[in-house]
Amino acid sequence: MQQFYMPVRVVEGAGCVRAAATLIAPLGKCALIVTGRSSKKNGSLDDVVAALEGNGQRYAVFDEVLPNPTIACVRAGAARAKEAGADFVIAIGGGSPMDAAKAIALLARQDIADADLFAGRYSPDVLPMVHIPTTAGTGSEVTQYSILTDDVAESKTSIATPYIFPRLALLDGGYMASLGHNTTVNTAIDALSHAVEGMLSVKAGEVSDLLAKESISIICSLAKKIAADRLAPVDRQKLLYASMLAGMVIANTGTTAVHAMGYSLTYYHEIDHGRANGLLLGAFVAFCAQHLPERTDAILQAGSFESPAAFSQMLADLLGQREALTDAEMKKYAAKAIAAKNIANCAYQPTEAELYQMLKISLEEK
Repeated sequence: MQQFYMPVRVVEGAGCVRAAATLIAPLGKCALIVTGRSSKKNGSLDDVVAALEGNGQRYAVFDEVLPNPTIACVRAGAARAKEAGADFVIAIGGGSPMDAAKAIALLARQDIADADLFAGRYSPDVLPMVHIPTTAGTGSEVTQYSILTDDVAESKTSIATPYIFPRLALLDGGYMASLGHNTTVNTAIDALSHAVEGMLSVKAGEVSDLLAKESISIICSLAKKIAADRLAPVDRQKLLYASMLAGMVIANTGTTAVHAMGYSLTYYHEIDHGRANGLLLGAFVAFCAQHLPERTDAILQAGSFESPAAFSQMLADLLGQREALTDAEMKKYAAKAIAAKNIANCAYQPTEAELYQMLKISLEEK
C-alpha cells in the first residue's frame, strides 16, 4: 500500500510574502517570528513585518537561532512565545530557524520534559505556522520534522509528528540573491540528498519518485552553475522549488543511511549538514547500485549521469577538498549510525561493516 500526504499550502514567486498577507491574516492576532540574523539583510523580515502590519497583527521577534539548534534554544523560543502572547509562528531562514520554529510551536503549547521530547507522544495542540525558506536545501517548510542537536545522544535527533507541518509555505528565491557560495553549495546538496535518499527508501512510492526525479533533474542541471557561482535569479527560484519538492519526498519516505552517518560529522566535527550528506552520498549511491540497480539507474537517469562514478564526480566538483577522519572515528560513527532508525528505512539495509566502508571510501585520508 502506498500513501502520499502533504498538507502544506505552498505559494511561490517574487513578492509572494506581501502578496500572501491575506493568507496569514486568519492564523492569529500575534506572531512570533523565529529567525536567525540574515533575515534583516535579505529583506525577508521587512516583508513579513509589512504583511503583518498591513493585517493589523502584532508580532515579536526571536532571532537567537544558531546553526544546529539545541533543546535549550527552542525552550527559550517557546518562553518568548508565551511571554509575547503569540498565537502563531512565522519561521524565516534556512533549516535551523524552520526546525527550531516547529519545536517552539510545539513547546509553547505542551509541557514536555527533555527526556520525552523525541519520544513521539504529542497532542495536536501546536501553534499554527508559516514558513519562509531563505535557503534551498532542507525543504523543512513542507515536512513534519524538527531536527535538533541532542547532546545526550551526541547526535542530531528529530521530533517527527504530522502536528508540526506548517500551514503555509512562501517561496521567494529573491531572498537568496546574496547567499554565500558555500551555503548555496551545501544547501543544494542537502536537497539533492533528500531526493536521492527518498528513492532509496523502503517507503518510496510512485508519487514521491516523480517528485524526487524532478528535484534531481533540476539540481543536477544547475550543478555547473552552482560550482562556478553563476546562478541567475531564475536559477535561485528553481533551486528553491527543487528543495521544496525534495522536502515533500522525505515527508513521505524519510531519510536513509546518509543522514545516519552524516549526523556524526556535524556533531563531532561541525561539518555543515548538507556538506556532510554530500561527502557520503556518492559512496552510498555506488553501494546501492550493487543491490538496487533499478532504483539507482532511475536516479542516475534523472540527473543525466552515465554511472555512479559520474554522479560522484559531480559531487566532488561541488565539495572541493574533503575532510579526513581517523580509522577509529570511522568505526565509531559506523557503530552509531547502525543503531539509527534511518537504517531500517533503507530499501537495502547496510551492515555496520558496510557503513564503515562507505565512510572509509568517502573520508579516508588520501
